[in-house]
Amino acid sequence: MLPDLKLLIRLQEIDKRLVDFSREIAALPKHVAEIERKLISHERKLEADRAALVANQKERKKCDGDIQIQEQKISKLKDQMTGAKTNDQFRSFQNEIDFCTKEIRRSEDRILELMGESEALDKNVKADDAALKSEKALVEVEKQQARERTVVNQKASQELATERAGIVASVKPARYQRYERARKARKGIALAAVADGRCSVCNITLRLQFLQDLKKSEEILACESCQRILYYAPPQSFEDLAGEQGTRVIMS
Repeated sequence: MLPDLKLLIRLQEIDKRLVDFSREIAALPKHVAEIERKLISHERKLEADRAALVANQKERKKCDGDIQIQEQKISKLKDQMTGAKTNDQFRSFQNEIDFCTKEIRRSEDRILELMGESEALDKNVKADDAALKSEKALVEVEKQQARERTVVNQKASQELATERAGIVASVKPARYQRYERARKARKGIALAAVADGRCSVCNITLRLQFLQDLKKSEEILACESCQRILYYAPPQSFEDLAGEQGTRVIMS
């Protein structure tokens, strides 16, 4: 295989990994933003439950105050009733007392409803608060992991970029330009291996003479169908595989 072709194969591996790193680096902030949005949503729910609980307590307090007011009215009406001189005045006082009594009962019934609602709201607030604290801790862990992963990816990308620059400097300019044209035209896949007489990417069967020329490795050839640079990787022989297995046995 031509030395430049080996370098181009490695160059494609590097470019694939650089694209993967770039995507992951770009995706991590989006992931962090998404989990933070969920956290904010849960915080708002907790705030809403707390606000509902406060409103519940305020209404109960108001109902207690209304009961006291009605009880005071009843007390005054009873005092006034003792001075009633006619039946009409007596009935008028009694009607007012009955109305105040109904208002007291209505307030008491509402207090009972609010107490039931308050119990549920209080449970929700406590559960949401505990869940939110746990979620915040998990979010911080995820954010830290994302930051650490970004640093690792950036370092790896820099190392690959340095290696890439060295390869580009070593490859003949015309061959590198050919690689770049194929890479940009074929969604990042500029080279393809030949397997079983076919291009491994577009799967077209190669002409016999073309395949023979490719095996000679005297020049860089492109697939006649997809225009990707082709390289021939001869299959391992049975003896080679047996030798490798024997080596593994001896080493183990």
